[in-house]
Amino acid sequence: MMAAGRAGELGARVLLAEKNKDLGIKLLTTGNGRCNFTNKKHGPKEFTRRFGKNGKFLFSALHQFGTDDAVNFFERHGVKAKVEDEGKVFPVSDKAGDILNALIAYLKRGKVVVKTGVEVKKINKEDSSIKKIVLADGSEIAARNYVLSTGGKSCPKTGSTGDGYKWARELGHTIIEPKPALTSIVLKDRYIKSLQGLSFSKVKISVFKQNKKLHSISGDILFTNNGLSGPAIMNISREIAREDTRDISLKIDFFPDQEFSNFDRCLQESFNKEPNKLLKNILPSLIPPRLVDAILKLAGINPQKKANEVTKDERKKLAHLLKELNLSVSSLSGFDRAYITSGGVSLAEIDPGTMRSKIIKNLYFAGEILDLDGPTGGYNLQAAWTTGFVAGSKAVKSQQQNSMRKRRIE
Repeated sequence: MMAAGRAGELGARVLLAEKNKDLGIKLLTTGNGRCNFTNKKHGPKEFTRRFGKNGKFLFSALHQFGTDDAVNFFERHGVKAKVEDEGKVFPVSDKAGDILNALIAYLKRGKVVVKTGVEVKKINKEDSSIKKIVLADGSEIAARNYVLSTGGKSCPKTGSTGDGYKWARELGHTIIEPKPALTSIVLKDRYIKSLQGLSFSKVKISVFKQNKKLHSISGDILFTNNGLSGPAIMNISREIAREDTRDISLKIDFFPDQEFSNFDRCLQESFNKEPNKLLKNILPSLIPPRLVDAILKLAGINPQKKANEVTKDERKKLAHLLKELNLSVSSLSGFDRAYITSGGVSLAEIDPGTMRSKIIKNLYFAGEILDLDGPTGGYNLQAAWTTGFVAGSKAVKSQQQNSMRKRRIE
């Protein structure tokens, strides 16, 4: 929608072909229906760093349409914005529908022809250019330039079924294996089911591959019936998506603000303070009772033991479990539970300043179809606005330049 609207705004004749019966179905689900549409915490350089090693691809594009531009764009189209914690930007109304309506109005102003309920079956090319697209009903559409912005494979119920990867591959592009990201994590540890529903704030989670630390993050987590969820888990799932999960483990530090020696001393003081109290009745002052049961079982300590009967080795074992609870990763939850897709069209084959394909001269890319994924907090929607705006702008500019060259030749 951003790419089509921008092209229409610049005077191009534009057709937007949409497989769903309505526009923006996936957009309406973002931010739990509130639509966290960008993030203003960081400038372009730090913003791109949040996308990992591929983030530098966005740097040039963000200078053409950055976070301030996104806020100004939606405010110009009637959506007042507010900034919440960590720089997250939402509509004042807390309604994703307002963002969608602004984009639809943008399309109308640019006189974009919108065809919904049409499914592209094939893209025909000759040499290094696309000549036409063929729809499911057999009809054909020809244009001078094309923007492929079909999204990834996450939330397939909204229409994101990975169609664009097949077309891009057939056109000669490399596809980095798509994997679910910003999703929950499934664990091998069976006792996790007993912790279902427990949530913790500001814990530290570290990812290990064969005992080598890959990444750490602090934030909120939630135990599920088969693993972990919550904002911190979703963000760290992006790191796991790039690895073979067979060798991945997590370590959770429930008390990241305390060094191990200090935490061990706190445990010792608690035990000395109430020496005749049962261990199972002392620990709930630190952690929820259900986690107490699990930790004591993992430590092999009788919960009926009195505090003054706990040995030094047992106490240190408890401290280690609460400072670095080790969990084995089975897999990431599937695309149906993922918010975004990790992987996609290789960025090495796309010009970062124009979003133009380096293989097909009249093809541009925008959005989640690219091998570009960021954390929660509005980063991925900003990437969509940015790449869409640039693709729409440059596709029209390219067309205008070609027309001028043609006139000069004539």
